[in-house]
Amino acid sequence: MSEESLKRLRASIDAIDLEILDLVSRRAAHAREIGHIKNGAIYRPEREAQVLRRLKEKNPGPLSDETVSRLFVEIISACRALEEGLRIAYLGPEGTFSQQAAIKHFGHAAKTIPCASIDDIFRAVESGNADYAVVPVENTTGGSIPRTLDLLLKSPLKICSEVLLRVHQNLIGRDIGKIEKIYSHAQSLTQCHEWLNQHLPGIPRLEVSSNAEGARLASLDEKSGAIAGEIAAEMYQLPVLAKNIEDEPDNTTRFLVMGREDAAPSGRDKTSLVFSAKNKPGAVHDLLAPFAKHHVSMTKFESRPAGTGLWEYAFFVDIEGHQKDPEVAGALEEIESAASFLKIFGSYPAAA
Repeated sequence: MSEESLKRLRASIDAIDLEILDLVSRRAAHAREIGHIKNGAIYRPEREAQVLRRLKEKNPGPLSDETVSRLFVEIISACRALEEGLRIAYLGPEGTFSQQAAIKHFGHAAKTIPCASIDDIFRAVESGNADYAVVPVENTTGGSIPRTLDLLLKSPLKICSEVLLRVHQNLIGRDIGKIEKIYSHAQSLTQCHEWLNQHLPGIPRLEVSSNAEGARLASLDEKSGAIAGEIAAEMYQLPVLAKNIEDEPDNTTRFLVMGREDAAPSGRDKTSLVFSAKNKPGAVHDLLAPFAKHHVSMTKFESRPAGTGLWEYAFFVDIEGHQKDPEVAGALEEIESAASFLKIFGSYPAAA
């Protein structure tokens, strides 16, 4: 390419950058005006889900849908922060996958607040010390998070969105040839068991409270390594020595976004609920039959001890659709009359 052609392309990019700046500024002005009209309701999960879906559908390339989504999450986050920055509680410390999920959903302009336990996350929102919570609820290899399910039963908070995070584990440290011990959370060590056996056999594996804590300890000793996400590597300025070392490449954690209000229908939603069966023959069948009758698809069905008596169980269910959809509403009405207990955790936009 000639020097003249290069100059012409760079000049064109400079002009486009100014157009982008002008458009983003105009968007921010409109967003701020809408915030005034809505009187403080600065986060509407159903609206943001619709915006991101439309952009992906209209994406002409060459940027991937995922890249386009990340760009606009940050634009929305910055526009939202013009009014009042959101405070998002997550399972700390800093550098965990929970914080990564919070940033993926709310963008970097939101203030993320680390909490010591899942109980503390719920309390932060219930007390008003945080606006929303991001809590892990299940993992494709580790299964459900029992404490989250238990707190859903007790808490007045509503599920207003969900986040799916591909969990990529990385070996981080100063020098792979000098590593004499490896720190990480027990679950991460399990998820990378075969890779460690093959590439670092015989190296002691030390369980710590979180991947971020493992990264912190590794940053203090050049003969230590850690298994953690990229956000922890950046935070503690540790090189990534090996990327994506998890044994299951599709390892994904699902997080719930908890708030004090329900989300309105977005056009592609899920509803989460829990119910208990009456003590009579065919009771569980009576609770499930309305879904088939009203053509409602069930995407999750899990039983757990209800904690109300010996051998009594609660059934946690996810279904497609919003509770305001006629088919879903009809099914829920019939289930309520057949169940000994029913609680709807919320309807919310389904993650892509």
